[in-house]
Amino acid sequence: MRIRIVDAFTDRPFGGNPAGVVLLDGDSWPEKAWMRHVAAEMHLPMTAFAHRLPVGSEADWALRWFNPVIEEKLCGHATLATAYAVHQDRGTAGTVRFSTASGVLVAHTREDGTIILEFPAVAVSERSAPEGLAKALGVELGATYDTGALHDVLAVLADEATVRSLAPDLAMLAQLCIRDDIRGVTVTAAAADPNSGHDFVSRFFSPHHGLPEDSVTGSAHSALAPYWSARLGQDSLIGLQASARTGLIGTEIHGDRVHLTGRAVTVLDGTLLALGA
Repeated sequence: MRIRIVDAFTDRPFGGNPAGVVLLDGDSWPEKAWMRHVAAEMHLPMTAFAHRLPVGSEADWALRWFNPVIEEKLCGHATLATAYAVHQDRGTAGTVRFSTASGVLVAHTREDGTIILEFPAVAVSERSAPEGLAKALGVELGATYDTGALHDVLAVLADEATVRSLAPDLAMLAQLCIRDDIRGVTVTAAAADPNSGHDFVSRFFSPHHGLPEDSVTGSAHSALAPYWSARLGQDSLIGLQASARTGLIGTEIHGDRVHLTGRAVTVLDGTLLALGA
């Protein structure tokens, strides 16, 4: 069975966020335990598994995401990586629909290889900071926001430099997230330089889910995009996730959907021999 590692939200190898991609040969799911074993073996932020759906279904492929710790309900970078793999196999630009735990997600691939994901736009609402969050992050917080179904906390910091220099206490952050049933914490600030090529920066931490710091988090941008578009008065923005690998995500608001735009690169293409499905 073919397995790939695809770097998503980047145009260069070893940048962006890596995802394993397994396009299954059959038309049904293997055992969940087997998919978790594969994800653990890959030891990547996320491994995507997809199988074709019958003609006439609401989508073209069924898609699930696993990492060594959890099965995720919504993952942007592994969706983009899977759309890229489908595009590479098909050889032509076009649209693919994925049936997922978060509903049908649509990916459009342009002739130049750029991929646009249509995700639900997440409206944020101001909330009090979880007890201990400022201490766990080691910074003074500005406003904090709830992200609804994402179950993340969005924390706005003073400036880009503060976001970039953040060195959180990950053990404390993990305990806080478990206590309050939080998926992860996104920190963000406006870009320091309007001519820098990005409009806002972010970082994402989810240590209790096996992601001490995620490299580029597409799903978090489904909340970041509406927040920053409202604050900056622009429907189209570019977000920079300021992790060690970094990645750029174009965001554009379309009613109750947000379009997330990026590119991808295959860095490994091989054969999975342990077919314990």
